[in-house]
Amino acid sequence: MKFKFLVPGIMLLAALILVGCGSEEERVDSIESVEIVDGEDLNQITLDPEMAKRVKVGRLQLVQLAAKLQVPSQIKVDEQKLIRVGANVTGRIIEVNAQLGDDVDAGAALARISSPELAKVQLDYLRAYSNTELDARAAERAELLLAADVIGRAELQRREAELQISRAELSAATDQLRFLGVLDSAINELVKRGSILPSVAITVTKSGTVIERSVLVGQVVQPSDRLFKVADLSTVWAEGDVPEHNARNVMDGQHVAIRVPALGNVTLDGLIVFVSDTVNPLTRTVTVRTVVKNPERKLKPSMLASMIIRESKRELLVVPETAVVREANQDYVFIAESDTQFQRVPVKLGHVIEKVRPVLEGVSVGQMIVIDGAFHLDNERKLAELE
Repeated sequence: MKFKFLVPGIMLLAALILVGCGSEEERVDSIESVEIVDGEDLNQITLDPEMAKRVKVGRLQLVQLAAKLQVPSQIKVDEQKLIRVGANVTGRIIEVNAQLGDDVDAGAALARISSPELAKVQLDYLRAYSNTELDARAAERAELLLAADVIGRAELQRREAELQISRAELSAATDQLRFLGVLDSAINELVKRGSILPSVAITVTKSGTVIERSVLVGQVVQPSDRLFKVADLSTVWAEGDVPEHNARNVMDGQHVAIRVPALGNVTLDGLIVFVSDTVNPLTRTVTVRTVVKNPERKLKPSMLASMIIRESKRELLVVPETAVVREANQDYVFIAESDTQFQRVPVKLGHVIEKVRPVLEGVSVGQMIVIDGAFHLDNERKLAELE
């Protein structure tokens, strides 16, 4: 191969002198056409047979390869196992039993609240309960009197209708107490005592860990106030933002690797449970959510993580990393022209995938290239160039 290149600018004056007479345009044309021909191809290297044995050659071929996509992520609470606990009635907190980090069981009393509204609902319940008891006994007496032919059937029907109304009112009063957070055991206690309960417990419906507490003794709260957050941390979410051009390779049910710097080099398995149907217009990313098991509770909400997603397999032409040498921001590989003769050629390669790089331009299927020892071969080429 012969190299052609323009005369460096520092020699322009000498070239003009050699050109001699003639028009300015003729002189310029003459300068631009000046070539220096080097009889030696500096991209070609010939090794002696002994050294050639140290170079490993392989044939380029297509392989099935799955790229890996690394996405910055964050650990979050599994919202399907998160409970926000508040008061069901406006009142004053008289007792707080749960602290941050406490493990609580379903039905546990996190706090107690006293409320005038609660007292009124209890009175309504006691009144409805008493009326139901009276109407039930009146209906029983009416049946006996009808059997003794003392009253008519119409009177019995009237008393039975009154009993049905009383029972409906009692059911409504019971539902109202339950809505305000009064448990069935407390309702039974209310009937047994026949007096108003001074307070009611604020309870949690599922077991978990108290991760937030926003209440103090003596505080007046309303139903809209969030007093506690209780979460089951046996599983957590890892959420990441996938660039929109890679989102087509991500789908529900796909397993991904989760790495959390705070835990060292541990790699956890995650399962994708959600891929957003919309693209964030600011970041041009798609939100992806995974579920990760957390039996030892080492994963903490808000920890930073990396989500490694393996894309679907594609057939690619690849070269090993050991086959590539780089110079002046350009990648090269060596084509084997014979057992001892090699030619360095420029190539355009993709990012590293499992110690190989996809070929975009420069070489083709079936060519023999140096797959191991390219670095030493390039050193020999540079030494030959200096000589």
